Amino acid sequence: MKADELSLIYTGVVIEEGDLTLGQLCRSCDVSADWVISLVEESIVEPEGEDLQVWRFSGTSVRRVRSALRLQRELGVNLSGIALALDLMDEIESLRAQIKMLGEF
Repeated sequence: MKADELSLIYTGVVIEEGDLTLGQLCRSCDVSADWVISLVEESIVEPEGEDLQVWRFSGTSVRRVRSALRLQRELGVNLSGIALALDLMDEIESLRAQIKMLGEF
């Protein structure tokens, strides 16, 4: 096979409609359960269910955990800073969606 015949191979995690358990979330993000629990305590991610054993996380939680991990690893941001940064990023995304919607009228 020639080099110009090679195609790109993409890898990733497919998140289906169903919710993720704590273990599934940890595996998909390659983080420890203790770290995810810390994120829950800081309200960075919010699971469904009252008890750790029955927690379920949405696909959005995967994105937030991965973003939190990047902020911590690459910028050294602490958990409080991560919570603030992610909330601000969500707000910016919401405002952009509103601007886009207004521009369509």
